[in-house]
Amino acid sequence: MKYRKVYIEVVATFKTDGRLMPLLIVWEDGKKYKVDKVKFITPCASTKVGGRGMRYTVLMNGKERNIFNEEGKWFVEAEDYQESS
Repeated sequence: MKYRKVYIEVVATFKTDGRLMPLLIVWEDGKKYKVDKVKFITPCASTKVGGRGMRYTVLMNGKERNIFNEEGKWFVEAEDYQESS
């Protein structure tokens, strides 16, 4: 499976202790997905698409996903469904 780095818009808030917490992501087609819960936050490299930053393991629609904050920009590791030639 191939992956591509997709930069996304994220609506987030800062907690009183200074933690940055994502609330909502906006996919590249404009669809919005509510972040139901942030499970883990850890510094981490993306092994699938490159890049390094904070990895947020979140629950959205009952599914666990990873979103990354890399120098203030948010991205996901999206499956690349391009047809092979």
